[in-house]
Amino acid sequence: MKGAADAAEDITNSRALELVARAGFAVSGILHLLIGLVAIRLAMGGQGEADVSGAVAQLASQPAGPALLWASFAACVALALWQASDAIFDFEHLPAKKKLGKKLKAALQAVVYAGLALTLASFANGAGKEHTASTSDLTVSVMKAPGGYALLVAIGAAVAVTGIIYAIRGFRQSFKKYLRLPSSERARTAVTALGVAGYAAKGIALLLTGVLIIVATVTAHPEESTGIDGGLKGLREQPYGVYMLAAVGAGLICYGVFMMVRAKLAKM
Repeated sequence: MKGAADAAEDITNSRALELVARAGFAVSGILHLLIGLVAIRLAMGGQGEADVSGAVAQLASQPAGPALLWASFAACVALALWQASDAIFDFEHLPAKKKLGKKLKAALQAVVYAGLALTLASFANGAGKEHTASTSDLTVSVMKAPGGYALLVAIGAAVAVTGIIYAIRGFRQSFKKYLRLPSSERARTAVTALGVAGYAAKGIALLLTGVLIIVATVTAHPEESTGIDGGLKGLREQPYGVYMLAAVGAGLICYGVFMMVRAKLAKM
């Protein structure tokens, strides 16, 4: 068993897998950039779906769409495997409490990228639009399950708290400890500025999503749970909402560029 575990660790820490896994950060960056562009379009009165499915659909619509989707799928699978390897094998030298926190974070990241890979594969197979359930549909299903209301409130709260954590991480610039920053002071400043703006914008988007889930659950109106797309469109309807939405869109573009830079600078 130990020999098999050592072999698995060697494979998941290989240089080849690392290179493909780094591309997973770039894929995430491209999708966030597309979501940000849609958000700005919405602020200007246009149409679009400002969420992951909408961004993946835009990739699928390109001339080389299937190739782009399968390449992105491979990158996200590699990054999910890399994060899963961290959750299983790494951080053993840390104190128990800190080790548990690091492993849980890596495991959650693995789940996120695995989910993104499944979305990409679904669209690559031509089933994305037909079989990807909307957030409101998912909310209805969970509401009908035993303990569904409590679970949805907990999920909404977790998403909202995650948004707050993202914003705090941005303003504190704590994301820098996961990067090998360039030697040039100008480049370091640019990367930091992208991270601050990007993490703050993503935090706002996640906070809005979490609040919508909670409101939809408490009021028993699942149609109000519309994910990031609904949260951003709801922001547009507020006083000065178009300006706030445009700012969030610009921030998401910054986050997208930051994630593409992270593909090169991340400590793996």
